[in-house]
Amino acid sequence: MNETALLRPAWTPLTIALMVVGFIVFWPLGLVMLAYIIWGDRLNMNRSEWKRSAGRAFGSCRRSMKDSMRQADDRMSSTGNAAFDEWRRSEMQRIDEERRKLDEMRAEFDRYTDELRKARDREEFDRFMRERNNTGFGGTPAPEA
Repeated sequence: MNETALLRPAWTPLTIALMVVGFIVFWPLGLVMLAYIIWGDRLNMNRSEWKRSAGRAFGSCRRSMKDSMRQADDRMSSTGNAAFDEWRRSEMQRIDEERRKLDEMRAEFDRYTDELRKARDREEFDRFMRERNNTGFGGTPAPEA
């Protein structure tokens, strides 16, 4: 982590003050700040990694919420106007299909960015190994064979 950052996961006057204020204002905030101070250095993820891990953690909640909303809509579906009910049902099916397509596109894009990241990591590692093999272990050029 960057040790010059003002708010870093360490016992600094700022983090201690934020933790105390958190406990005074709303005790779970104090606990969150305490957890950040203790385990924050393990949270070395960038924004896209956070989004991906949150998606994995809460994706099932989102799906179950969509299902429960759809079931609630099905229970309250009759308005007394058969034409409107049929139109609304067809629109809901169309919207669900669009949502499914968007979810597939998002998953495809996530796979694409993962592949790009892996390729970049592989390229950096290969470059490191080439430089390491060219210079030897002590920083001096390797002897010619």
